[in-house]
Amino acid sequence: RKEYVDLYVNYVFNESIRKAFEDFLQGFLRGCPTRKWKMFLPMELQIILEGHTKFDWHLLEKNVRYRSYKKLDGTIRNFWAVFHKLPEEKKKMFIAFVTGSDRIPVYELEELKFSIVDPEEKNPDEAWPSANTCSHILYLPR
Repeated sequence: RKEYVDLYVNYVFNESIRKAFEDFLQGFLRGCPTRKWKMFLPMELQIILEGHTKFDWHLLEKNVRYRSYKKLDGTIRNFWAVFHKLPEEKKKMFIAFVTGSDRIPVYELEELKFSIVDPEEKNPDEAWPSANTCSHILYLPR
């Protein structure tokens, strides 16, 4: 029985997917040649492939640009007060809402900027925050 289980597990996890995995590996190695990976430590390579998973939220706040707002406006102060009280997962969800991804590419950690813009709604109490992920813009009604 043990031999049967071992052969079955090997088939399910190795043999049955061999062709699909080889095709995937060939395409992956075309885009990410392994000879260039040798210069990186494992943690560096993980950050390059996955992006940063830990953020400096105060640096993010410092890098924000404001349009139709000033840094000391009540809406902005309230926004950041609430934001900094959020748990880590909710902050990552916010990053995904504004940028389209909950990860920051390795080259953008210090450079990630987004804008907070007043959409100038006639009745801001009935408007929702929205985002333009391509331009990293948060439309935040007053």
